[in-house]
Amino acid sequence: MSEPVHPGRYRFPATLIGIAAVVVLFVLALIIINRGGSAPQTQPSSGMSAASLETTGADRTAPGLESGRSQDEVSNSRRNAIVRAIEQVEPAVVGITITQIVRTQVHPSIFDDPVFRQFFPEFRREYQRKVYGLGSGLIFREEGYILTNEHVIVNAQEIMVTLTNGEQMKGTLIGSDPRLDLAVIKIDGDHLPYALLGNSDDLIIGEWAIAIGNPFGFVLDKSKPTVTVGVISALKRDFESRQGERIYKDMIQTDAAINQGNSGGPLVNSNGEVIGINTFIFTGGQYSEGSIGIGFAIPVNKAKRLTEELLQYGRLRDFWTGISIQNVDRFIAQSLDLESTDGAIVSQVERNSPGEDAGFRVGDIIVQVNGEKVKNADDVIASFAEGQVGDIYRLKVQRKGKERDIQLALKESSRPE
Repeated sequence: MSEPVHPGRYRFPATLIGIAAVVVLFVLALIIINRGGSAPQTQPSSGMSAASLETTGADRTAPGLESGRSQDEVSNSRRNAIVRAIEQVEPAVVGITITQIVRTQVHPSIFDDPVFRQFFPEFRREYQRKVYGLGSGLIFREEGYILTNEHVIVNAQEIMVTLTNGEQMKGTLIGSDPRLDLAVIKIDGDHLPYALLGNSDDLIIGEWAIAIGNPFGFVLDKSKPTVTVGVISALKRDFESRQGERIYKDMIQTDAAINQGNSGGPLVNSNGEVIGINTFIFTGGQYSEGSIGIGFAIPVNKAKRLTEELLQYGRLRDFWTGISIQNVDRFIAQSLDLESTDGAIVSQVERNSPGEDAGFRVGDIIVQVNGEKVKNADDVIASFAEGQVGDIYRLKVQRKGKERDIQLALKESSRPE
């Protein structure tokens, strides 16, 4: 007889088998995960697509790329417009050293009197000594033409030019204009580095201004020039001058530091164009001769007119007007029934002169030159200081209580010496 079968008799062993199977599957899953494997799966629960996963993988290298980009941006920001302008002009800037012979009397005495010198020349003692001067210049033509200030080379017995590579050459004076304080010298060379002359008529107050020159001369054993940066502080600055002195009109004011030795060097804009010739500064006082942020440069357009004249004719042609002028004093004003002493009166008109051809008469009162009001005779002289043969001047004169417009053409002087 067989025994009855009870359904609950084998439940416990089956449960153990099920639990063991789950544990085995769980362990296998952990092993697969730890080995970097992955079980087949459907769309990720996060909703990220394959494209999103690829993008995320690319982002893992972004920090290195960003670092490279940042370095490039910093490098590019350092090479700004000012740096590029300096690189363009600096090779054309030169140092100028001149030698002057100065005669000095040893012992002043009564024998300095002309009468005594005539009868006792042996008592007059003087000696000669060499004096050296320093300045800067700018090569503006590849053939070796250099622009500088006239006061840099005045009375020079010898002119030496030092290039930025240290090479020294002897300079020859081509021509100069003491009134405008400009000069052109020449060195022997070919395909020399040169700077572009810009336009000083369209300057903007506040734009960048770069002064380049050699304030140290040979104190430093280096031939590279010094660079200072500022802005255009003001335009058309005029300075009073007397007859026979240098005339500074329409000067460019800048706060770029200009010091002794910078004279004749270029003032440059951010495009690398020369806009002026550094000329002089205002100092802080008797014991302070350095820059205090007030420097002045001759507009380059004036320099271009000078260079064109010198290169075409080899000299500055003298012009003449054929008229003589003087100040209007109170006696002249009263006699001519004038309201003020402003202006300059024509005291003489030469026959067959440009002044006579233009229609000037003795007694005419010049009240304007090229639209600028005339205060005295010095104003007229200063206006004509910039004139060149062929220029036409527009003048307004008073004659017998009426104003007249006169055009005066400057002609080359043909008067006998």
